Formats: sequence, C-alpha cells, structure tokens
Amino acid sequence: MQQSSRRTFIKAAAAVGAAAAVPGLTFAAPADQPNSKFNGVQIGVITYSYRGTPSSAEDLLGYLLACGLSSVELMGDAAEKFAGRGADAMQKYADLRKMYSDAGVNIHIVKFGNIGDAGMSDAQIEHYFNAAKALGAKGITREMDENAAKRLGSLADKHKIWIGFHNHTQLKPDTYDGPMLSHGKYLGINFDIGHYVAGTNCSPIPFIEKYKDRILSLHLKDRKVNNGPNMPFGQGDTPVALVLNYMKQNKLTFPADIELEYKVPADSNPVKEVTTCVQFCKAALGA
Repeated sequence: MQQSSRRTFIKAAAAVGAAAAVPGLTFAAPADQPNSKFNGVQIGVITYSYRGTPSSAEDLLGYLLACGLSSVELMGDAAEKFAGRGADAMQKYADLRKMYSDAGVNIHIVKFGNIGDAGMSDAQIEHYFNAAKALGAKGITREMDENAAKRLGSLADKHKIWIGFHNHTQLKPDTYDGPMLSHGKYLGINFDIGHYVAGTNCSPIPFIEKYKDRILSLHLKDRKVNNGPNMPFGQGDTPVALVLNYMKQNKLTFPADIELEYKVPADSNPVKEVTTCVQFCKAALGA
C-alpha cells in the first residue's frame, strides 16, 4: 500500500472511534469486514443519508462500517475533497477506492452533482467519468433530464460507465417509454421506489419488471401515497419488503441503497437509523 493510502486507511479505521466525540454518534465498529449482501440482494446506502454529521471520506467510511454496509453510493463532494484538484487527483481517487476496498466497502456508484448540465464544460464531464472509473464505480447518478441524456449518451457508451437518472415524484409508469434512454446504451435508471409510490400511488414492482435491464440501482425509502411524508421502514405505503423479495426471487443484482429521509428522532442519529434500516432489509430477506 502506498504511504498516502496507508495514512488515509488508518484515519478511516479510526473514524468510528472519533465519531464518539460527536454528540449522538456513539457506536462501535464491527470486528470483521462488512457483508450487506443478504440472500443475493446487495443492500447499500447513499451517503446523503448521513447529512448533518462530519462527512469527510474517512468519516463516511466509519459510518458505513458501523452500519455493516459493504456497498455505497458515494456523494461526490466527499470524493472531490479527498482527491483535490491537483495533477494527482486521479491517483487520489484510486487511493480512495483502495481505502474503501481494503475496509470491505465497494464504491458501486458516485453522485457527481448534475453531470451533463448545460453549464458544465466538456472537460469537466470527462473528468467525472475518469474519476468514476478510478473509484471503481459502475455508474454515476444524477437527476432526470432529457437534455443531459442527449449530451451524456455517447460519452457514457465511450467510457462504459452508466448514468443512472434519479426520480422524485415526477416519474410516471410510462415516462421511460419516451426517448430518454435511447440516447445511449449506458443510460439507465436510479429508481427511487418511495418517491414513485408517493407520486403515482402505484406499486413499483411492475416498473422494476419492465426496466430491470436498465436499472442501475434502487433507492429505498418508505413514503405514504398521495405525495405523503417519508416514514420509517415498514410504516409507510411503499412495499419495501416486497420489492426486496422480488429482487431475491428474480436474482436481480443491482444494489438497493437506503436513502434516509424521514426525520431522525431526537434521541437517535443517522448512523443508528441507517443501521435500523439495514436490519429491516436483512429481516425482510430472511437473512
């Protein structure tokens, strides 16, 4: 291991203990590397779930280990701060990948803002694709946008890095019958099942069945129908357990990433709540 990578790994390994100094963030690291693939279904988290806590790449790795998670959708700001903007940025992205990998966590996806927006230069877009490859990520997520799809399609195909379009409540059962995914073979879907249920009052399972070959990942959250609120898992109208079992039965291999958006109780914190969500998923999958 390179010396810089060794130093950052030691810092990450200490992050769990250091977090004890943050009010409300008291937890212990597992003795072994995490494994959050339960009966064939890979459970992960988007690090947006830990907002409001110290959020360096090392901090986030500590939280992931405390939650027992082996897969992550990493928010790009932490990765960019770690890598910096110098000539060695790509090597630092590779060091970040190794730090996480050595701890047993796969950076499956990275969210680099809204890659492909009109205000982003071609050089910056290329930089983000190369950064994703250095991180070992399969794809980059961003919000749904037809113009971005047109701009990114050929580049995603060239780099063989997926673009996963994230939905809020604007997604309908027939939205992707339109041309958005036709602009490139590596354009896909980051399907938020909670937002979908809230916006359509429909089960997400037919959508998954229809588009399973173009889904990069799921976001797991539990919302009420009729644009209702986010709820703790099992208390809303989103069939989280049914979706996970559908994935298990059909051997679907894309990750299902927890996105913590319900209000964290006053006596809890995001790490504890994500851990509760992980345990819900594990129990739902019979693991």
